[in-house]
Amino acid sequence: MLKFILRRLGSSLIVLFGASILMFVLVINSGDPLFDLREITTGNRELLMQQRIDSMGLDLPWYERYWDWLSGVSQCFVGQCDFGVNRAGLPVNDLLALAAASTMRLVVLATVLAIIVGVAVGILTAIRQYSGLDYAVTFLIFLFYSLPVFWAAVLLKEYLAIGFNDWIATPSFSWTTIIITAVLAAVVIQTVLGGGLRRRLITAGVVLAFVIGTMFYMDASGFARNPELGPLPLIALGAATAVGATILFAGLHNRRVLAAGLITAGLGLVSYYVTWGLMDQPSWWLLVLLGLISVGVAIGVGQAVGGYSRSTASIVSVVTALVMGSLMILEQLFRYWPVYLGRISRPIGTIGSETPNFVGTFWEEFIDKGTQLLLPTILLTLVSVATYSRYTRSSMLEVSRQDYIRTARAKGLNERQVILKHAFRNSLIPITTIMAFDFAGLIGGAVITEQVFGWKGMGDLFQVGLRTVDPAPVMAFFLVTGTAAILFNLLADILYAVLDPRIRV
Repeated sequence: MLKFILRRLGSSLIVLFGASILMFVLVINSGDPLFDLREITTGNRELLMQQRIDSMGLDLPWYERYWDWLSGVSQCFVGQCDFGVNRAGLPVNDLLALAAASTMRLVVLATVLAIIVGVAVGILTAIRQYSGLDYAVTFLIFLFYSLPVFWAAVLLKEYLAIGFNDWIATPSFSWTTIIITAVLAAVVIQTVLGGGLRRRLITAGVVLAFVIGTMFYMDASGFARNPELGPLPLIALGAATAVGATILFAGLHNRRVLAAGLITAGLGLVSYYVTWGLMDQPSWWLLVLLGLISVGVAIGVGQAVGGYSRSTASIVSVVTALVMGSLMILEQLFRYWPVYLGRISRPIGTIGSETPNFVGTFWEEFIDKGTQLLLPTILLTLVSVATYSRYTRSSMLEVSRQDYIRTARAKGLNERQVILKHAFRNSLIPITTIMAFDFAGLIGGAVITEQVFGWKGMGDLFQVGLRTVDPAPVMAFFLVTGTAAILFNLLADILYAVLDPRIRV
């Protein structure tokens, strides 16, 4: 394995070196870096042009300019990268750090959501092949995939930003809205869950009553502007998570796994009170530390209670702990939402990654950046979910026709075990390839999305550098994205052997 990794890295460095030369030559010959100065009519035009020629080395041959860039970049091997300065004299290192942080905040959440939703939808449509659900989901998936990004962004701005900001000023639900929402939810959920006619009618009735009651309560209590969660909904949702995860991973007949999940939910309720003071004004490092402690405790509970199913019990406990932790964070966001609305009357932003000059508490700034992140995250998720769902569906259908799947069913395994332990794991190889390419590509930034929503990320860094014929930021973009592509593809190759022991690198 080590020999394979070193050989791949060596060949990748040679490819990266050759591609960097080509990229550098293409950029410096893509236009005139003095174009904007040639059009000014002031008397110091020649001086300004000469200053730019000197600062960018425009009077040097291309190979000397490339060597200067390569000399700075080669210091990355000793941890002292120098990407040079851009046309305005600003260090590209600083610009790259800001752009990478902005882009990662934008695309990581969208990519994770797209993977989770896409894989789940792909499994569901593969199980329900050629059903009404399959056809409806396929239509919606291709519709989202075909949407022009800029047009979809305008629709999101109009309805989820401007429309919501107008509504939140005096929020209320009309009975027409309540009834339409409840009927749509009932139709969708009974279609997804399936079953016989009696089961579908019961599911639809329960969902209809639940949605009507919930929306009526939210309207009467002013939940939109003054939301609250509290310990009772917290433990109820935690217990529901434990039960659902047990059904998914083990089945309710496995009492040890269910007990591990419920114990974790109970410990989550205890931590709700114990950490209340810490959660009032935390830091990101504190949240990460608390999250790691929660995962560690959950694994310990699973190992102690799970018995022969301790690995499955640990998974269920970790899922329950993560959901409980997320709900505790949501509780704090609910507390500060009215405060934030008092300062920002139109909370859903459409331009930029945060409100300019906004300074507040940790949770207020969390809400501010989260609301700015909402629209581009939804857009990127809708566009990306199609790829994962279709690949998962086709891969699951191909695997489900294999002999070992028929053998597993013939041995008497229940359908949950056949799907999750046999079919899904063996269908992950093509999905792993897509994930590797997707993560590597998204690190380069979603250029159109960043431009529409005014995000200063990697895509913007590349676009500005190319427009101004400035090789320094473009080459920094190229080096980061190229390195990411190499590393993620190498990781995919290694994961192949983990997913399928028959594969050897």
